[in-house]
Amino acid sequence: MFSGCKSLKIAPELPATRLGESCYRAMFNNCTALTTAPKLPATTLKRMCYEAMFYHCTALTTAPELPATTVAYKCYAQMFQNCTSLKNAPALPATKLADFCYYRMFSGCISLEKAPELLVETLPQNCYYYMFNGCSKLNYIKCLATSKQSSSTSYWVTGVASSGTFVKASSMKNWSTGQHGIPDGWTVVNQ
Repeated sequence: MFSGCKSLKIAPELPATRLGESCYRAMFNNCTALTTAPKLPATTLKRMCYEAMFYHCTALTTAPELPATTVAYKCYAQMFQNCTSLKNAPALPATKLADFCYYRMFSGCISLEKAPELLVETLPQNCYYYMFNGCSKLNYIKCLATSKQSSSTSYWVTGVASSGTFVKASSMKNWSTGQHGIPDGWTVVNQ
């Protein structure tokens, strides 16, 4: 709808609480002057509803609250990808994840230093796939997963800061290190 509107600075209100499949997909894609995002009050999401919604909105500094507790396939995929000015990630309160739900959500957010708390215990396939890829200032992740698929965190921390803190569940024993797990050089804290 507004994709490529380079002069749009403030998004219109989007009060819908019931969303259809792909309804806001790529809505503000490449709106490089957008500084203010709309409120997004929906609590149950459909497939691909917010996918790439703010993709490459390079002036966006703060993400809207994301109160959804039920997520769907690719619902947040690429939502903030390449939002290079984004400093604060929204809370992610969903208690059960879907495949690819956070795929590349913050990829390329070079101003982001702290990840949202990732409190879900069971991670399905590709849910965090490339999630923080290229977030070169990211230096804090709290992920309390206790079980995950091998692809859940594929390439999720490639290109993050060379040092930082990773908080994990003390019962989780199968975290690897490197781009698919706990970043190399980071301090690990058990919780």
